[in-house]
Amino acid sequence: MDLLLNTAVVVGALLVSALAGWAVVALLLRVIEPDPALPGLLRGGTWIGILERVAITGAILGGVPEAVAVIIAIKGLGRYPELRATDADQRGPAAERFIIGTLASYVWAALIAVLAGMMLR
Repeated sequence: MDLLLNTAVVVGALLVSALAGWAVVALLLRVIEPDPALPGLLRGGTWIGILERVAITGAILGGVPEAVAVIIAIKGLGRYPELRATDADQRGPAAERFIIGTLASYVWAALIAVLAGMMLR
């Protein structure tokens, strides 16, 4: 029974991190910038965000919080060329949105992982 309950907590945490995190980050970005059709807006952020939240929550729950640094590095290196390619006058809003969304996503994922970890103890 313990294994089943622990598995349910981990799976639930991953789902809450990914899906509820998507809603939380989207709401935050909508509050900050009501017009999502900004020129220079980076695409693919929703899927990247879902995957990064699952990876961060899984890494923390798996006892490998060091992996979060790798996730941050991969995301930064992966998006850097797109941020630099954006026109200079559009770069500011795109970079700001990228930083706010990323930070909110990481904080949400870590929070869910810590709460789930407390439930597993």
